[in-house]
Amino acid sequence: MKGFFQHAAMTDGITVRVAVSFLPEQSQAEAGKWFWVYHIRIENVSDHTVQLLRRYWKITDGRGMVNYVEGEGVVGEQPVLQPGQSHDYVSGCPLGTPHGSMEGNYTFGRDDGELVTADIPFFPLAAPATAG
Repeated sequence: MKGFFQHAAMTDGITVRVAVSFLPEQSQAEAGKWFWVYHIRIENVSDHTVQLLRRYWKITDGRGMVNYVEGEGVVGEQPVLQPGQSHDYVSGCPLGTPHGSMEGNYTFGRDDGELVTADIPFFPLAAPATAG
């Protein structure tokens, strides 16, 4: 299953893996709407129990317009990961251009009281070219 993930980053014992897919059935190019789904796997390879507290995303469209998204947890959850555990979730991203990118970070609270900021790797959003 490891090959499924196209992008990865490790920070302080937390690995974030990303797989992204374009969803043509959710997109309407003629209306200027493109949609991707991304699958995130967060792996705790540290010696500490961690809890995901916050997320921060930088989403850039093909015109260079940047949208920042931040908030508590991911998809309504603030998972706790023991050493060796992982957490998977799936979410989506609409854009008004057929190309863009996403990157960001997660803030975790560690069992020793430290806060850890783990990088979410940069990944491109690219709709396949269509014959026209």
